[in-house]
Amino acid sequence: MALKRIIFLPLALVALLSTPLSAHPLDGLTAEEYKSIQSILRGSNLADESTLFPLIDLKEPAKETVLAWKKGQPLDRRATVVMTGPEGFYEAVVNITQQKVESNSLINGTGQPMILFEEFIGALTGATSHPDMEKGLAKRGLKPDDVFCLPLTAGNFFTEAFENSRLMKVPCYVLPTGSNYYAKPIEGLFATYDIGKKEVVEIIDNGAVPLPADDWGYTEEEVAKRVPLRPKTNPAVVTQKGKPNFTLDGSHLEWDIWRLNFRTEKRAGLVVSNIDVNDQGTWRPIIYQAHLSEVFVPYMDPTEGWYWRTYMDSGEYGFGLFMTPLQAGIDCPVYATFLPAMIADDQGNPLEIPDAICIFERNIGDPAWRHFEVFEQGPEKFVPAEGRPETELVIRTASEVGNYDYLIDYRLKQDGQLYVKVGATGLDAVKGVASVNTGSETYKEDTRYGTLIAPNLVAANHDHYFNFRIDFDIDQPMNHAATMDIVPASVDPSVPRRSMWEVKHTMLDSELNARYKTSTAKPRYLHISNAQRDGYLGHKPGYMLHHGSVAYGPFDFENDPPMKRNAYIQYAVWNTVYDPEQRYAGGQYAVQSDGSDTLSEWVKEDRSLMNADIVTWFTAGFHHIPRMEDWPVMSTEWKTVHIMPHNFFAHNPALTIRNAETPSDK
Repeated sequence: MALKRIIFLPLALVALLSTPLSAHPLDGLTAEEYKSIQSILRGSNLADESTLFPLIDLKEPAKETVLAWKKGQPLDRRATVVMTGPEGFYEAVVNITQQKVESNSLINGTGQPMILFEEFIGALTGATSHPDMEKGLAKRGLKPDDVFCLPLTAGNFFTEAFENSRLMKVPCYVLPTGSNYYAKPIEGLFATYDIGKKEVVEIIDNGAVPLPADDWGYTEEEVAKRVPLRPKTNPAVVTQKGKPNFTLDGSHLEWDIWRLNFRTEKRAGLVVSNIDVNDQGTWRPIIYQAHLSEVFVPYMDPTEGWYWRTYMDSGEYGFGLFMTPLQAGIDCPVYATFLPAMIADDQGNPLEIPDAICIFERNIGDPAWRHFEVFEQGPEKFVPAEGRPETELVIRTASEVGNYDYLIDYRLKQDGQLYVKVGATGLDAVKGVASVNTGSETYKEDTRYGTLIAPNLVAANHDHYFNFRIDFDIDQPMNHAATMDIVPASVDPSVPRRSMWEVKHTMLDSELNARYKTSTAKPRYLHISNAQRDGYLGHKPGYMLHHGSVAYGPFDFENDPPMKRNAYIQYAVWNTVYDPEQRYAGGQYAVQSDGSDTLSEWVKEDRSLMNADIVTWFTAGFHHIPRMEDWPVMSTEWKTVHIMPHNFFAHNPALTIRNAETPSDK
């Protein structure tokens, strides 16, 4: 007992020093806190040097506690810890401040935790070293040293194979001589590997397909050997004089009329919280928290090597884990402020990703507003347009999940609008085929589910869905939700017009009634408002979720396993009553999930949304029909979630922007 006390006191001191009183309750875990978590778990005999950790994240204090918190007030810091154990995976809650484990239970049922890096390596080496894989490679004139294999999540198709297993599919590619690791797929050959049991389940060999001959590199040197580069030009760049106009105090960011906090998590990536806007000197809450909830990428090729490619990129792999350092002058302006991200590695140790976040202001030459008044003009008089320059603040991260790179932006506008932007780029997922052009004998069959984008390469049709969880708190947590629909107006016969539209307001009174699709043919806007406050003219102040980038498919959400697991894509917009345990639309544990712990199931409780703490879920998406212009690297495709004030301010907030400085100004 004495020995335990001697150990306990220094650890408690370490924990206290690692959580300064000025830290915000929603700050991400620090390196010292990750180390402290390890000490607590090992001291409780719940972990040792062999324990692996798919996830360690901050366990947020209760919302009411965070909202009541004052700077300098001490709060217990807790972490949710997912770790390996004697019977499988466990979920624990660790109180870092009090140096104790508050709970620990076996995860059992709806799904499994994220894939560990060690599991990736195990699947890769296990597949390539299997005798049947070696035989398959030999048929194609290859040896294991000639290839690299890419372990991919296998989904869950509710068959016996997915019971008591943790499966990955492992296709392979010829090792490149240049930059493109995906240019030479070895089609028709892949392994099924159980990463839990650490064994190959089967090797599938459907016969050799001609290997692509071209390496298709994308570095400047490789491109210059293929085609002439464009002439050198005078660069048009965004610059900033002097210091940035935003201020950073730890995780707290203030700029123009905005303030917020942010952190990074291993699964969600960037999490922004406590988004407030300054309304004529008064800070007013808008959003308590917003973050990426899930990413779903289903491929539309039903062949044996492709039908299972239905990835849940955030829940299975982790957008925070796969954050990549941002490059000044390419990913962000050279004057941007670059910050690291702190997460935990497989062993639970702190892992810092340098330059994972960039923050910058930019004016790209657009007006925030302008008006030219023709009636002010005269024969001897010219009055130029009145206007103001638009500047926005961008908070950006980039995650590389397999062949795709995803940029995630939070863009703050000076008129009170907020854009969440997703930029998809990187490389197409390609399959090897016999066709070299449209005249090839096998062309029709080879391109049944995709596009021939290069000789011997087809890129399969697929979708991208990005679900964001947005916890609106317009002035306070208790809000109302309604839709504003553009509907045909009833026009009096005496009026010459025969067709007009009007706005129909519909209160969303319960969770099942608060999910819907958006369409330009039937415009509908979500309005989250504070029913307990009168605005400047008596309106109930609110914010509006404007149309974003949406996509729908002819999917069977009852019988198709991947769609059942990701049924949140059936509607673009969902609204639920706040539940701190419901953070991910695809469920807490995504690997081989069964669809029972998902947004589409939670709403069946059909809780009332009247004067409730409402969380909005929005899925931005797009269908990707590949084209030759996607290869060997894709242009960035931006998709949008658009949030804008609606009768929240007394007037256009951008009215008070100062006029632009001109070159003649001194």
